[in-house]
Order: sequence, then structure tokens, then C-alpha cells
Amino acid sequence: MDLPVIDLSTYLATSHELSDADELSPELSRLCDDVSRSLRETGALLVKDPRCSVEDNDRFIAMMERYFESPVEFKRLQERPNLHYQVGVTPEGVEVPRSLVDEEMQEKLSAMPKEYQPHSPKGPDRKWRYFWRIGPRPSNTRFQELNSEPVIPDGFLEWKDTMDSWGYKMISAIEVVAEMAAIGFGLSKDAFTSLMKQGPHLLAPTGSDLQRYGQEGTVFAGYHYDLNFLTIHGRSRFPGLNIWLRNGQKVEVKVPVGCLLIQTGKQIEWLTAGDCIAGMHEVVCTDRTIEAIKLASEQNRSLWRISSTLFAHIASDAILKPLGHFAESPLASSYPPTHAGEYVEQELAIINLKGKK
Repeated sequence: MDLPVIDLSTYLATSHELSDADELSPELSRLCDDVSRSLRETGALLVKDPRCSVEDNDRFIAMMERYFESPVEFKRLQERPNLHYQVGVTPEGVEVPRSLVDEEMQEKLSAMPKEYQPHSPKGPDRKWRYFWRIGPRPSNTRFQELNSEPVIPDGFLEWKDTMDSWGYKMISAIEVVAEMAAIGFGLSKDAFTSLMKQGPHLLAPTGSDLQRYGQEGTVFAGYHYDLNFLTIHGRSRFPGLNIWLRNGQKVEVKVPVGCLLIQTGKQIEWLTAGDCIAGMHEVVCTDRTIEAIKLASEQNRSLWRISSTLFAHIASDAILKPLGHFAESPLASSYPPTHAGEYVEQELAIINLKGKK
């Protein structure tokens, strides 16, 4: 199955002129419906944003390859376990897949048809991750550790400019998708984006050492959902991402050149009372990954698999609750009013990030 590709150019050309009282053109209305339907039915969406170029993504990935190729001792200087790893680097072997610690999820997995079951990780994820905040943070917040100052590794003079440039472009794409989704869901245009202001958005590239772990079946990121609002990825140089559709079908994602992949997180599930659910996914070494490793080796390119990922969040002090007509859903009571920051802290505790030293 191929995910739909939505070109954001048409909406970008007219969105600044739109208010909630305006009647959308048939084309715009169809595009917004397509966005909301894809997020609801598949938990994922491919978009083209003219502001996000292939060159931007390549520049970012090249810098992150150089960083993750650095010695372990150097990378650990950017580690901040006292801040729940919410800034700086998270070493491999720290993040625990939700499927390893959630008994209810394990029961559901065992009931899946064999061909749709995820790979079974043997322990924590075999990937490194770097968290870099994007956008302003609130001056006063109950959740300071989720809004901490960034960490810049020595020797990377281009670090801040590269991270900020790519991060702001991706968060801008998310904001457009959030507006279009809100319209498609029958909410006000700013229903989601107003709650995203000063959220703890994180540019969160991962690095997986394919020279060390490039065996078919190796799990880099075990079966899980994202705890944030929406997640966006630039195209990786190595395949390996599997997602699960709402009907339980497992799909290997192929991101076309020039496109961005967007996935639903738990916060949008909360805001829509489960009409749109958090998408499950994993990253593993597949036969297609092996082929890409061979080609990269022949071309003397880096064998670190970089994911160009950004987590867009609802502001920590904002209240998560079903919005608009979703508050009337029979499932609304399953999503009680909760501070977004409190929910994030609860999730981090479950996957063993919180307080891990």
C-alpha cells in the first residue's frame, strides 16, 4: 500500500487569507479532508512542502552522520540523564520499547496474525538519539525539565544553524498539516496550532550503527507509539521503518525523494477522543536495508542510519482533552483533562527514561 502524498503548496498559497468564517474552495476542502482521513485511517501521511528541500535534509543528515560517528566517550559528554534525556544525547541501550514493558500491548501482539506481528526486541533499542529543542519555551512552566536549555557538542560550529534551520522548516510543515487536519476534522483552523505554541518541540535524529548492527532482523526501535502530537521525518538514506494501519495491517514505508513522512502521536488521539489514534511503528534491519548497506559500502558512504525526526508537542502547561464535537464522543471519558506535561512525564517513567542514570 502506498500512502497518499499531499502537496502543501496550494494551501500555503492561500492559507494566510483564510479565516474560520471563509468557505474553502473545493480543492482546498478536498485536501483538508484527505489529510484528516489519512491520519484517521492510517496514522500516517506523506507531504511535499516547497520550503523543505532535499538539500536541507541532506545537509542535516551529513552533520548527524559525522556526530554519531564520533567516539562514544565524546558523545556521552552531551548526555543529560538528570533531565530525563530530554536534551542532548540518549545512548543506545537506554530507550525501552513500549512493547517490552506493556503487558496489555504484549497480549494484543500475540493475538495478531503472524505476518503482521512486529519483530521482538531482546532489550533496549539499539539506537542513539539527540534531542534539540525547536521554538521558544515558556518563561514560567510546571515542567521545567521538559523545557531545558540545549546542549551543543564541541567542534560542530555549524550545529545550531543546521539544527535550527531544518527543525524550524519541519515544524512549519507540521503546523500546516495541523491546520488542514483541524479543518478536515470539523474544528477551527487553529484548534491544534493554538495548543502547540511554546510546546516542547524536539528535533530528535536517531543514529543506528549499521556496521555493527547491520544484520537482518536487528531491531533499532522496537514496536511503539509516539507520546507527542505529530511526528515528522525527512527521508532516511536507509529503509527499515514499518508502520501499522488502523486495521492492524503492517506496512513497510517508502518515503519518496522530496517528501516528508508524518505520523500520529498520542496527544492527537487525546484531542480527538480516539477518532485519530496514535500510530504504531518500528525500525528494523530488513533485506532492503541490507541492500542499501552494500551500496553505501561500495560508494564509501557512512554506515550510520540517520532518522531525520521531529516531535511536535502540545505545550506542557496546556490541557489535553477532546476538542469541539469530539467532547461528545462516547469515548471522551477515556481521555480526561490532563496537563500535557504531566502525561509526557508519565509516559517517560513507563519506558524507563525518567530518572534513569
